[in-house]
Amino acid sequence: MNVMTLFGAGAVRNQTHISLVIKLENWQQDKQYDRLGLDEEKTKIIETEVPLLTVPVRPGRNLAVILEVAAMNFRLKRMGYNAALQFTNKLTEAIAEDEFD
Repeated sequence: MNVMTLFGAGAVRNQTHISLVIKLENWQQDKQYDRLGLDEEKTKIIETEVPLLTVPVRPGRNLAVILEVAAMNFRLKRMGYNAALQFTNKLTEAIAEDEFD
């Protein structure tokens, strides 16, 4: 795909920093996926480790929205807010409270 032809010279940079790699793969029913994002995978690009997020996809899903949310979540993690960890902690607290009631 020639990005410059499709979107113009303003859409192309000579160099940039890669912060996140998102791998799209066909959704497989028998495979276990990390739905919360607690497990952090990494991939190597020219001797540099970069976070890798594997996103299972199926026909009919809105990929633009899925990828935008993934990018926003990654940005929030870099800023110090881990939504998955917060959710897990609150869920653990709620379960512990129910056990003692």
